[in-house]
This record gives sequence, structure tokens and C-alpha cells, in this order.
Amino acid sequence: MNFKNGLVAGALSAFAVLGGLAAPMAQVWAQQPALSDNSPMDLPADPAPLVIQTQNGDKSFTIEIADEAGERAMGLMYRTDLSDDEGMLFVFGQTQPLSFWMKNTPLPLDLIFIGRDGRIRDIKQGQPFSEAPISPSEPARFVLELKAGTADKNGIKRGDLLRHPAIQQAPNPD
Repeated sequence: MNFKNGLVAGALSAFAVLGGLAAPMAQVWAQQPALSDNSPMDLPADPAPLVIQTQNGDKSFTIEIADEAGERAMGLMYRTDLSDDEGMLFVFGQTQPLSFWMKNTPLPLDLIFIGRDGRIRDIKQGQPFSEAPISPSEPARFVLELKAGTADKNGIKRGDLLRHPAIQQAPNPD
């Protein structure tokens, strides 16, 4: 192969490699939420209720499920209202140290950190618009965000058990 043919072959190879990356990169960018338009993400309510077994009895919540990276990044940003019986469940691929923030989130929230077994590991409060990290005392697999004060009002405590198909049917790579 001469130099000219080598350049052409090299250019075609580079084009093929970069062209092969274009689709996955476009897919990644398409999954990222548009944070600049100040619009809340609109996920459908899951048909199955999330139930928390407390000492005071079962508490049911209608939830949205954020199980993709872009959904987890956006969360409840820009949301201005949330009913007492609504929340968002963040689903991660494995138990890990987690850290959340409240940037662009005007609602105060309870952040409930949950282990692979569905038991509450920690409960933290999120202050509107705060960029301070909110982390549990131990790694978690799921996070449930509820309107601030909901945990106290309903007697939801560390060690309580959550039931929902997204928790019970999650793969166990841990």
C-alpha cells in the first residue's frame, strides 16, 4: 500500500470508528434532560403503589420512577407542587454511596435512602435550591423523595420496609 492509499484507508477507518460512535453519543445526549428550559420532568405515575410498612401501619404512595441516568439527574427539579401521597423513586443499578443535591428544586423534600432489601437506611431533609451534598450514612440502592415532613407525619423511620415491584424485582449485582 502506498502513502496515498494508506492515508485514504486511515481516513476511512477513522470515519468508520467515529461514525460508529455517533449513534451511541447521540443516544446519550438525547437521554440527558434539558436543564436550561426550567421545565419539570413529566414521568408517568407508576400503576403499582409504593407501600411503606411502619409501626403505625402501611402507608401508600403514588410514585414516578426515575431509573435512567437522565431521569435521575433531573429528578424533581423545577417541580412546584407535590401531594402528600406522591413521590419519586430513584432506582440505581447497585448499592453504592450516593449523594444528592437540591439545585433547581423549589420544594423542600424528605430523601429516604433504601437498601437492596427494601429497608430504610437513612432519612435526610433537602432544603430548596441548596447545592450542599445530601448523603446517607451508608450506601443505598434506592432513594425515595417525598414532600418535606411526610416521613415524620407518617411515622416513617429507619428500618421500615418498602414494597414495590421496582424494589422487589431489581437485579441483585451487589
